[in-house]
Formats: sequence, structure tokens, C-alpha cells
Amino acid sequence: MRIYGNRQLKTLPGQDTRPTAARVREAIFNIWHGSIRGCRWLDLCAGTGSMGAEALCRGASAVIGIEKWTKACAIIQQNWEQVAQPEQTFQVIRGDVVVRLKSLAGEQFDHIYFDPPYASDLYQPVLEAIANYQLLNEAGELAVEHSPNNLTSQQIPTLEICRQKVYGNTAVTFYRPLIRD
Repeated sequence: MRIYGNRQLKTLPGQDTRPTAARVREAIFNIWHGSIRGCRWLDLCAGTGSMGAEALCRGASAVIGIEKWTKACAIIQQNWEQVAQPEQTFQVIRGDVVVRLKSLAGEQFDHIYFDPPYASDLYQPVLEAIANYQLLNEAGELAVEHSPNNLTSQQIPTLEICRQKVYGNTAVTFYRPLIRD
């Protein structure tokens, strides 16, 4: 797999992880292009870490990834070590995403990318945890990758959908914090 700057990333054999397709990854970074440099990025269900690696390549100041699978965490660590500059920080957290999000309470991120297995039941609890722990800063956005055939979740009182995009068999729903007067 190649990312920004024609950098080669390691991947896992088989179908245990589903890396975000290159055209979807490029579209996300085109949408967020003006706000990546210097941002804090959270990569949920990080897989091989391609989205976090791309964020590092494009100048994110800090990237944190959460992934359940131990083998994937080792690949993410290697990939991020390969692309990170000395002034950038990154951390890979192994474990259940819903449980591990609690450890990030009090931190805020400019961009959160959430790409669980499409058939999982993680969408609602993860979106609720992001909202409850206030992980998204007030000018930030959350992108949720899912099947175009499935709505990602019920309404979350503190998040609003700001755009939805479909790229073949992948859909991405973007959320931002709901600002109340």
C-alpha cells in the first residue's frame, strides 16, 4: 500500500483488516486539506494505520490510534515510525475501542477517523463515547466510514451530520460538534 509522497506501508496478510481504499483516503484528505498540518488526529479501529500515517505525512502534530488486534498494532507502530518526523508524536493503543476511548477523556482532537468492520455493532457506542468524553474539539470533524447500505447510527445529541459522501461500496459520514446558543 502506498500513501502520500509515494511512501510504502506494511500491511497484514489476509482479510482481517480492510485498509481504507486509496480513493477514499485521498478524498478525505482533500476535504480536510487545509486543516491537517499541526492537527491532533485520532484513528479508531486503525487497522494498518494508513489514515494515521497519511495524517503524519501531511503534517499532523500528533496521532493516536486505537486497534484491537495485537498484530495490527505492531504494523501500525512500524508504519508510523517510518513516516513520523522528530517533532511529531504518535501512540498506538491496543484494546477494545469503546473501553479505550475512556482513557482519552480530557483530550481533544481536530480530526477523528473511525473505520470499524462494517457489520460491527460499534458505531453507536463509539459515537456516544466521542460525544460523552468531548474528544472532538469545537472546530473539529469526525469521519465515519461505513457501508452505503447502512446508516451509521442514531442521532447523537452533541454531534450533527455536516456531509455524507459515497465512493462506490464505501460511504463516509462527517460529523461536527453541535454548537448550541
